[in-house]
Amino acid sequence: MDDDLYKNLHAEGLLSDESFEKIKSADIPLFSIHREIKTLLYLGVVLLTTGLGLLIYENIDSIGHTVVLLLIALISLGCFAYCFKNKTPFSSEKVNSPSTAFDYILLLACTSFLIFVGYLQYQYNVFGSHYGTATFIPMLVLFFIAYYFDHLGILNMAIANLALWLGVSVTPKQLLLNYDFDSEKIIYACLLLGILLILAAYATQHFNFKKHFKFSYQHYGVHVAYISLLAGYFHYYQFPAAFIWILGIALLSFIIYRDAFRNKSFYFLLLVVLYSYIAVSSLVVRAFISINDIAAVYLLLIYFIASGISLIFLLINLNKKLKAT
Repeated sequence: MDDDLYKNLHAEGLLSDESFEKIKSADIPLFSIHREIKTLLYLGVVLLTTGLGLLIYENIDSIGHTVVLLLIALISLGCFAYCFKNKTPFSSEKVNSPSTAFDYILLLACTSFLIFVGYLQYQYNVFGSHYGTATFIPMLVLFFIAYYFDHLGILNMAIANLALWLGVSVTPKQLLLNYDFDSEKIIYACLLLGILLILAAYATQHFNFKKHFKFSYQHYGVHVAYISLLAGYFHYYQFPAAFIWILGIALLSFIIYRDAFRNKSFYFLLLVVLYSYIAVSSLVVRAFISINDIAAVYLLLIYFIASGISLIFLLINLNKKLKAT
């Protein structure tokens, strides 16, 4: 196939006789620069938004807020118009992007849209004290764009907005003013978010609707659920309340463990082992602390050394077992 390409280029006069002979004698294989192009495009989006931000910041007094908002809106609308015009037909299966540039134009469209909404709220307080609405509307738009254009990057942005909306809706003023991250409301809100994301992950696979979105949902869901369960355990440190949170960790570990083997995912097996190790170690530390003796310190040190080595062998064996299934 490479020879045919070189021959066609030579026949069309795009490759000289000398260059053609050198390529034939050197037998140079083709190689992909796909990742390099994607990296350059990503940097282009970041540099463009950063440059516009600096330009606006330096000249805000002479430009005016209305003009800035209009400029951001035009960039977003222009990018969205291009994407809607050049999109591939929608499908419940994975849809390949028309081009690499398309992905980053869509990313620029969504980024500028979020900047527009944030700027609008900050400068003109359009949503008033209804901070939940200010995050809920962008969240819906991002989820729609992610599914409509089949874009994993936008899906991650939508999930982040979902977390922001849930957190803001629970304790908007108290959280911002008091920085009370150890509150029961935050723990339960994060646990609810983790469960919702895990359910969304299984729903995508069960209903065969954008199955490739499952990893993103499950990735965030597992981390958030484990962290909230551990936070709940440390918050309700006294038994029997703390025991319920440990049971929650055990139940989550069992579900994710089975799913990891079903889908041959070492990554989620690793998460199960590490988070479970943290939970078990917290119980061990708690037990040794209650002894209140110097020997407990040495026993605790031995435990961490032995358990660390055992953890490595456990992961190696699980990896072998996963490959054998």
